[in-house]
Amino acid sequence: MATTQKDGASTKDPVAKLTDLGEGAIKRFSDAPGADRLLGALNTTRERLDELQRRLRGIDELEKRVAVLERKVDKLSKGASPRARAAKSSTKTAAKSSS
Repeated sequence: MATTQKDGASTKDPVAKLTDLGEGAIKRFSDAPGADRLLGALNTTRERLDELQRRLRGIDELEKRVAVLERKVDKLSKGASPRARAAKSSTKTAAKSSS
């Protein structure tokens, strides 16, 4: 995108200048020795981060399931304790009466 100054000279707006500079930098970088290895490493890192993110989302789901199971275990252990006490005391009473 070009604009015209008072003297008729054509200049680019700042965004177009930045775009041109960025394209030039990318071209120079791709011509540099070892750039392909660096880009490959960057791509591999990106893929690993994506995989790690997927796994972390899976851990969140597992934590939710564990929390639900822990609540169920707490409920069951509270409900079972009076029964267990009653069963123990009845066996003690039965043992004393048979002696």
